[in-house]
Amino acid sequence: MNPTDRKRLLQRDRISGSEILLRTLLLEGVECVFGYPGGAVLYIYDAMHGNPDFKHILTRHEQGAIHAADGYARATGRTGVCLATSGPGATNLITGIATAHMDSVPLVVITGNVATTLLGTDAFQEADIVGMTQPVTKHSYLVRSAQELPRVLREAFYLANSGRKGPVLVDIPKDVSAETTVFLYPEEISIRGYNPVPDVCPDQVAKLAAALRAAKKPLLLAGAGVIHAGAEHALVELAHRFGIPVTTTLLGIGGFPSDDPLSLGMAGMHGTYAANRALLACDLLVSVGSRFDDRVTMRLDGFAPQAVIAHIDIDPAEIGKLVPSSISVNGDAGTVLRALLDVLGTDPGPHSFIHTSPWLAELNQLSRDYPLRYRQDGQELKPQYVIEMIAATTGGEAIITTDVGQHQMWTAQYGRFNHPRTLITSGGLGTMGFGFPAAIGAQIGNPGRTVISINGDGGMQMCVQELAVCAIHHIPVKIVVINNRTLGMIKQWQELVYEGRHSHIDLSGSPDFVKLAEAYGITGLRAHTPEEAQRAWALAMKTPGPVLIDFVVDPDELVYPMVPQGMALSDMITGETITNG
Repeated sequence: MNPTDRKRLLQRDRISGSEILLRTLLLEGVECVFGYPGGAVLYIYDAMHGNPDFKHILTRHEQGAIHAADGYARATGRTGVCLATSGPGATNLITGIATAHMDSVPLVVITGNVATTLLGTDAFQEADIVGMTQPVTKHSYLVRSAQELPRVLREAFYLANSGRKGPVLVDIPKDVSAETTVFLYPEEISIRGYNPVPDVCPDQVAKLAAALRAAKKPLLLAGAGVIHAGAEHALVELAHRFGIPVTTTLLGIGGFPSDDPLSLGMAGMHGTYAANRALLACDLLVSVGSRFDDRVTMRLDGFAPQAVIAHIDIDPAEIGKLVPSSISVNGDAGTVLRALLDVLGTDPGPHSFIHTSPWLAELNQLSRDYPLRYRQDGQELKPQYVIEMIAATTGGEAIITTDVGQHQMWTAQYGRFNHPRTLITSGGLGTMGFGFPAAIGAQIGNPGRTVISINGDGGMQMCVQELAVCAIHHIPVKIVVINNRTLGMIKQWQELVYEGRHSHIDLSGSPDFVKLAEAYGITGLRAHTPEEAQRAWALAMKTPGPVLIDFVVDPDELVYPMVPQGMALSDMITGETITNG
């Protein structure tokens, strides 16, 4: 924002709460708000009328709005903003708020409510959204006067995008949005008792450095905290300087380049064989910004049984919560890694010869012996083939969003992600319907980038109405449907865990996705074979604007490797011995 515009916005005019909201959002650098109007926010929408500075995108459902704001935040690192009315409008946001909360995504969620005089009376479209969302937000505000709005909004943005990031809700009663007051924007903000960036303990860093120097089989586990902290360069430097292999969580993908020779890929339930064996055999495990989610650790008594555990995390509540840590460093991942590099200096100790290290040689052999693999026989299209094709044509440079299910795991396994914020997916909550609207937000935040939305045929139908947003605003997302006509991951569990008893997983009767795309004014393509897939994908990438491609794939394909729930990492199922076609 140029100084002239900022000066104009900061003028101490007497304006309404709605105008205060819009001004404050602009002063916070908000590029776009995703929302859906209703009675309790009509003063706010009236203030938008004729305001050339303010960009708002009307989604077709409140869930689409919050997932789009979430995708924007994950893809840019900035705070996403969404807006909904009271009652059902606000409650439709709760799944998206919980999604962002589980994955530590910075959002400011603005809701309307009934007038302050009607609060607690069960008025039309009243809901206690503050009470409902307190368990899944960093903080929830109920604004009682227009005079409070600038301070509350400043605090909301500060809270959302500092420390362990997360969603903050601001609930604005209708009379507050109409009330007028003199606009006073607080330039500085501080919250008593809130210390988002703790000082890093030098003794603990020194202890970690000593452990790294002594370790013969060290392993780095990179989580989403690496990406949130912008610590990817420090992580790469540490790994390369000392020859330490790296595995990632699902949300840590992109925090360490997929193509790096020290990368073992993703760990956990559907992790690579080499990554999981490394967790079993390492003598020092350094977790950076990972909360030891159960899909990574599996059964806790079988997780890293031979390792000294070192845990770096900005949230002290996560350290020792699930996995006891011998070395704990509370702090921002980037700050800690840079301090660690300073202590270690340039002497690589016992890890000076990366390519001849016995530990790395052992893991490289495992990667060669047990690669990710599938059988591509004949002309039946395999989902892994589609993901490999997309990865090959984008070279790890595209931003890819996924929904939840088998396609999500295949994307994590077979995709290429060489930069942070290039895989956008719902991790902790596993929210179906997330992937497509998240791609819209990611594209809004990165207008010059290629954004690809990979969805299952189940999740695609949960927010399919947002095709209208892509069509109307010419948002050039390439929308992939991995169409296996079933709830694939549920089917997989029913086959492997429930003795093949398939129950309510048949998605026959789903719409013709090509015709549905065309009904919204979007180009639709379909492929049944590898050759058709190559032609359709090439055409989609050459076509300006949004394109939907329906890839009709083998419905019986399963995601391997897999560690069944309740089992240890050592109980990994690799599937049959097969080779890529």
